[in-house]
Order: sequence, then C-alpha cells, then structure tokens
Amino acid sequence: MSKGARTKEKILSVQDLRVQFDIREEGAWPWQKPLVLKAVDGIDLDIYEGETLGVVGESGCGKSTLARALIGMLPARTGRVVWMGKNLTKMGKKELRSKRQELQMIFQDPLASLNPRMNIGDIIAEPLITFHPKLSNLEVKTQVQNMMQRVGLLPNLINRYPHEFSGGQCQRIGIARALILKPKLVICDEPVSALDVSIQAQVINLLKELQQEMGLALVFIAHDLSVVRHISDRVLVMYLGKAVELADAKALYTNPKHPYTKALMSAVPIPDPKIQRNKKIQLLHGDLPSPINPPSGCVFRTRCPEVQAQCANECPTLEPFNGNHHEVSCLLV
Repeated sequence: MSKGARTKEKILSVQDLRVQFDIREEGAWPWQKPLVLKAVDGIDLDIYEGETLGVVGESGCGKSTLARALIGMLPARTGRVVWMGKNLTKMGKKELRSKRQELQMIFQDPLASLNPRMNIGDIIAEPLITFHPKLSNLEVKTQVQNMMQRVGLLPNLINRYPHEFSGGQCQRIGIARALILKPKLVICDEPVSALDVSIQAQVINLLKELQQEMGLALVFIAHDLSVVRHISDRVLVMYLGKAVELADAKALYTNPKHPYTKALMSAVPIPDPKIQRNKKIQLLHGDLPSPINPPSGCVFRTRCPEVQAQCANECPTLEPFNGNHHEVSCLLV
C-alpha cells in the first residue's frame, strides 16, 4: 500500500473471498451435480479510508464480480468481507440494507443504470428518501440541486429525463446518486469505459475532486491501464478469479513482477513515437482458460512465457516481495 494509506484507518478487509456459481449442463440429469464456476477464488485485501484501489485484468477475470461481492450484491460462497469491524457476509437483508448508505456503486453503462421513467431529480433523490424519510420535500430538493451543481449539472435540469442527456452527463447523474448519501466507499465498475476520451478525463478528474472533498475511498475497475495509473494509489491485478499482484501504482507500473502484469504493462501505449516504436510488447498466446475448469497449480501457467514444471503442481499465493508492500503470486519471483 502507499505510504499515505498505511497511516489511515482500515475500513474494509477481505479475507479468502470466494464467489462461485453452480452451472447445470444442458441435458444433465436432475440428480447430477452442477459444475462450479469459480468467479472469485480466494481474494485477500484491505482498503483504507481516502485511498483509491485500482483493479485490472482481462474480461472474465472476476473484477465486476469482486466489486458486487464487496457490497453484498452477490453472495460469497466462503470468506469474509469486514466493513468497519462488521462482517457483511453474515448480515441479514435488513441489516445489510442499513449499510447501503455507506457503500455505494457507480455502474459501467451510465444510461442503462438509470430508470428511464424517472426524472433525474427523483433518481438522485431516491436514496435520500429511502434512508432519510423525515426530510421535507424542500430539503430533499435543495440537497439534490446542490449535488447536481457539485457534479457539473445545472440545477434547473432537475425535471429532465435520462434520455435527454449525453453519456457523460448520465454518468454525472450516476455519480450524484451514489454520493448523495455521503458514503465512505464507492465502487466504480468501469465508470468511463463507455465514454469518449475527453469525457473520460472530465469524469476522472471529477471523481478525484469529490474524493478529496468528501474523504471517499474508491475501488476503481477499468481496462484502460493509463486511466488506472492516473487515479489509483494501489493496484490489484486479477487473473481467472485470483489476485496475482498487488502494489503501489508507481511500483507496479515501473517494476511489475508477475509475468501476467508484465504483459499487461507492455501493452500500455507511451505518448512518445520513438519510445513506442521501439518498445517490446509481450504478447500472451492462447485464450483465457474456463473458470469452470481452471488449470492445476498456477492458473496462469498455460499462457505464461516463463512457465516451469513446478507451476503445474503448486498453487502460489499472494506473498510480499522482498518483505515490502509489493505482493506477488508467483513461484518464480
């Protein structure tokens, strides 16, 4: 973790988190056991107040499933998610619902995440009305308009509907809805992937400003490694449901240790034609294995350019590299 994060309070702790889905094959008999899809397979991590944890990896590696499991939208098969000293995985629906105002989420598709039958004033106000029903209509409207102004939306647009806004504006509506309750942790599930590059920068800068202003902790999921580097304090690299590397953003980008991370970082474009032209890109061969039938030992071994015989028999775990806060899951490091 970053030096600044280590001096802050731990607000969320994940211990051996596993999210699995039972898959029944077509034509299977009712008494046959279903196949098990291991979407998240033994994740351990801590999140500190005010920090941004980036989460990267290929499509299908479990990033979004992890995000939803952190806030209880998906049930964990095993493991613990401890929020401010309380285990979310053991809470009933009523108790978990009471924690929603502290844990919020911003979704990937800004328009699809908004109710088209509600105007944006009602969309942003809904969490307030749910958790603070004693607020008057005037108080709700005032808070909604103040939040709209804070995220860069004109307050006089409060009665407009989502289809009347651009993608970037819809994402600002989603951010306003997530932050209206002043949460402590916000999960950002690829919040800029559907936006133009210029709009991406505006949304990222807005999130950073709001984070500093409100003391938010963010979990930021994205495919664009340049965006993740810009916003993150630490970065978690996932592959086939497992954590393969966790480190400060600067350390991870300048000195990656895991072969998979090295391949990801080699694909990040450099805004210098000469350097980019001479840069060696490490291509990964083969497809991502099925999470229903993952490889034995190290899950990355079927595509690893440095694979050795022991990789098929031993399953590595996330361990500190040279005793520091750079953690790697690789038998060869």
